[in-house]
Amino acid sequence: MLQQGKKYVLGCFRKHQHLHRGITSSFSSISDDDIMPKPTSVTLKADFQIRLAAAKESAQIGGGLDRIQTQHKRGKLTARERISLLLDEGSFREYDMLKTHRCGEFGMDKEVYYGDGVVTGHGQIRGRKVFVFSQDFTVFGGSLSETHAEKICKVMDMALRVGAPVIGLNDSGGARIQEGVDSLGGYADVFLRNVEASGVIPQISLIMGPCAGGAVYSPAMTDFIFMVKRTSYMFVTGPNVVKTVTKEETTQELLGGASTHTTLSGVAHGAYDNDIVALKNVRELFDYLPLNNKDQTPPLRETLDSRNREEPSLRYLVPDDPNTPYEMLSVIKKIVDDNTVFEIMPDFAQNILCCFARMEGRTVGVVANNPGHLAGCLDINSSIKAARFVRFLDSFNIPIITLVDVPGFLPGTAQEHGGIIRNGAKLLYAYAEATVPKLTVIVRKAYGGAYDVMSSKHLKGDFNYAWPGAEVAVMGAKGAVEIIFKGKDVDQKTIEYTDRFANPMVAAQRGFVDDVIDPAVTRQRLCEDLEILQSKKVDRPWRKHG
Repeated sequence: MLQQGKKYVLGCFRKHQHLHRGITSSFSSISDDDIMPKPTSVTLKADFQIRLAAAKESAQIGGGLDRIQTQHKRGKLTARERISLLLDEGSFREYDMLKTHRCGEFGMDKEVYYGDGVVTGHGQIRGRKVFVFSQDFTVFGGSLSETHAEKICKVMDMALRVGAPVIGLNDSGGARIQEGVDSLGGYADVFLRNVEASGVIPQISLIMGPCAGGAVYSPAMTDFIFMVKRTSYMFVTGPNVVKTVTKEETTQELLGGASTHTTLSGVAHGAYDNDIVALKNVRELFDYLPLNNKDQTPPLRETLDSRNREEPSLRYLVPDDPNTPYEMLSVIKKIVDDNTVFEIMPDFAQNILCCFARMEGRTVGVVANNPGHLAGCLDINSSIKAARFVRFLDSFNIPIITLVDVPGFLPGTAQEHGGIIRNGAKLLYAYAEATVPKLTVIVRKAYGGAYDVMSSKHLKGDFNYAWPGAEVAVMGAKGAVEIIFKGKDVDQKTIEYTDRFANPMVAAQRGFVDDVIDPAVTRQRLCEDLEILQSKKVDRPWRKHG
């Protein structure tokens, strides 16, 4: 068409060359470049706008529609779909959407995706600010490159700068092998941010796909880890390596699936059926947390549950027989606002309960022995579970309510050889170190060293109470009598010992409990104490760390 146009124009000029002398010779030398307009600053900017829109559209679909469909077939959402469900609608502001990797090895320069496999930014959950990164498995399997790590580090740095929580949605095959040591350096950069943020802002990890090798250590250093059943797993070395080294046959699910880490290893704090349920529960947990360790306006939930509500059922809910099991969770729900709790690690070390709740709309942490499992004994796993929870509560100025019904530490060679002394001391240390308001109620029994450990008055408990049926003693009556009287007149002496020690009177006389209260008014007393302790201040000797 362009050549035909040139011929037509030249023909017109030849026909009228007596009017246009000299012009014909000029047109005979016209080229395509002479016909096409030369670029100007205006046209260049217009072209850039078109390219920019195309780049952003490309970033939105990550590795492409085919890979997105594959992700959906596996029962998984995409990185952007997860963010849209996690955050309030329209609140997400993305960082570094157009960032790309810089690797030119192994043909990587021919495979470049905008965003480089992770979506980062900030948004809101129920109107409160939060920072988030979401790994995109459709781009290089979500593998971590140097630039991928830079994006995560930037969002974590910003979270620390403004004092807001970070939520990481993990779905990654691990380090990007093509980048070698640059990828490993990226992991170390992220690990450093995890450490710097620890105890300063809440960090939450949600494992929504693979998380293997060095990648596991970033979630391990965050405050809470949640997993999605059947689609997520975490391990340092995979089944193939395990088989090569130990000849042991296993699967990804058995080695590091959600069930393994929530019931056996204690690595994860909870597991959910799918991505949607998991994200919903993370939103619920977020409601209980302050934005940072200096947040003077922690979340307050309006409630119609009065502090003066009496709960007569508590007088009968706990069996009189100290050897009869029951579920402590039912007691907790009778005391807190609206019978509502958010339990942490519900399937691990079930002999102790750790949960968030509210009292008069304000967040509290509850730690309670659970006689429904292992008689409520303290053991290695329960000590580690509770110690970590107590330290989190103390770091973020959340009051601690402790409900005690403990017969002591679990005996046995497995516990001794596993380090019950070392691990049991962690819980004692956590309670002693905590400077937040500490309220303790001995519900039924507190025997031996476990009495001391469970936020006793000796560990600077602020208010310590006992119910009328409580027992505070070195051990149970029968065991004590057999030792003291060497098996003589056991029945009679047991009755005498029980009358003397199987009640809270001696502890009250010593001031080890502040009062023996009616179980029905437990909520009222705790609410009053929490109000008084809002201005609590404790000065500790300076030290680098403990």
